[in-house]
Amino acid sequence: MTLTQWLIFFLIIQVIHGLGTWKLYIKAGRQAWEAFIPIYNAVILMKIINRSPWLTILLFLPIINLIMFPVIWVETARSFGKNTYTDTFLAIITLGLYNYYLNYVVEVNYIENRDINPKSTSGEWVNSILFAVIAATLVHTYFIQPYTIPSSSLEKSLLVGDFLFVSKVNYGARVPMTTVAAPMVHDTIPILKTKSYLFNDDITKKETSWANKLQLPYLRFPAFEKIDRNEIVVFNQPADTLLDMNDFTPNRNYYKPIDKKTNLVKRCVGVAGDSLEVRDGFVYINGVKNELPDRAQLQFSYQVVPKQGKRFDNSILNLLISRYDITDGIGIMENENYIIPAASDNAVNLLKNHPTVASLNKIIEPKGKRDAGVFPHDPQYQWNRDQFGPIYIPEKGKTININIDVLPLYKRVITEYEGNTLRVEGNQIFINNELATNYTFKQNYYWMMGDNRHNSIDARAWGFVPFNHVVGKPVFIWMSWDTNGKGFNKIRWDRMFTTVHGSGKPVSYLIPFLVLLLGWFGFNKWRKRKKLNS
Repeated sequence: MTLTQWLIFFLIIQVIHGLGTWKLYIKAGRQAWEAFIPIYNAVILMKIINRSPWLTILLFLPIINLIMFPVIWVETARSFGKNTYTDTFLAIITLGLYNYYLNYVVEVNYIENRDINPKSTSGEWVNSILFAVIAATLVHTYFIQPYTIPSSSLEKSLLVGDFLFVSKVNYGARVPMTTVAAPMVHDTIPILKTKSYLFNDDITKKETSWANKLQLPYLRFPAFEKIDRNEIVVFNQPADTLLDMNDFTPNRNYYKPIDKKTNLVKRCVGVAGDSLEVRDGFVYINGVKNELPDRAQLQFSYQVVPKQGKRFDNSILNLLISRYDITDGIGIMENENYIIPAASDNAVNLLKNHPTVASLNKIIEPKGKRDAGVFPHDPQYQWNRDQFGPIYIPEKGKTININIDVLPLYKRVITEYEGNTLRVEGNQIFINNELATNYTFKQNYYWMMGDNRHNSIDARAWGFVPFNHVVGKPVFIWMSWDTNGKGFNKIRWDRMFTTVHGSGKPVSYLIPFLVLLLGWFGFNKWRKRKKLNS
């Protein structure tokens, strides 16, 4: 829906609420008209049900309001003496329309200063769980989201098994576009393995499905900072509008809401307005080689040639992997040489001096050799993962000349990300049915890549990341789990409670955290003891 359509829908809801509750407002000592005034009616209702008026804010926060509405329906019924399990069930199952029954059919009396404390242990448990779910959903949706590193694309900086806290406030918290969804899960409900949200992803019903019309337009809270070059960013993968995320030239798109696309984490090596080029695997911005932070370690693939008669057995392979921190393993090539999918400069400098190694050769694709899996997936662009560009990264408000040659680079931006229609007739391009020789971008775009240059599906495969796909900034590693570790060493203790960004070797704040935690528990225990003795 557009903002106008949502405003109309909101006003209709207000009328429905007013018609179903105005008599109840009168019985509570209020005026009938107070039931019809948007927002104000919610504030008054909170007073009627003996709840804080500040809770009104939660009614207008997507996802959280799905939890709050049933609570309000039940609390309204209880404020007028309807406390049975049947009343609770009817209030929820009728989506609040049970209030019409109370308003017009039965005679009810308002209970002023109603005791809102649970009357049973089970009620207390439900109340506590409900409050915890609301609080957690609020934090998860608008402030901090946990995230687990699933792949090695940022290996050395972020390891597989790192558990992060991702701040949503740094770049501005994004209001959920999907209004009907399970709280605190992404696109799939765990265990059940079913879709966690209401949306029709059939391309033929993209514009007509009633479920898709429940989508909110893109909205974002003000940001505290902008995305800087070389920052690590969590975002929704733009290519997750595909049936298969690894097939970037599909027969049809598989439409998912933006906020339910797969979450990824990469390094932003190019920001809006940059001209980016990849030469021999290294990024150049506006013609200058990009300097990465000192914590970042680029990794490339290498061919390993063993000395004659020094074929590697499993024990040697395991030794090389553990000693030189080769996290993606070592494979065997057809010529009985070996391949390391990812190795840092430090690992290479150590490995080449190993007594069984004759030589190490970096595997770099030559310039002009086209890789069909590389963006923009067009034969006229002879690019590969190591030799790419130059390409202009769109900046909001900037205008570029558009023609048949340039179109493959920006076609998806113009249509998929910015919602225009596009058709080509001969050498002429029509945008929104008008002949176009230039195009002005509506939002900023970014270029996200992995430090693991040969083992990372990133912008080289699917192109630009729109700003409306940005989720947040990883700020903290609170836990790190090594699946290859044994016993006590499965936990990477030196990575716990470390910052993601910054210079120098990450410093663990685990000990200070434990000291503060023990101090807090000690203080609470002392305070309770003091109250008992007073």
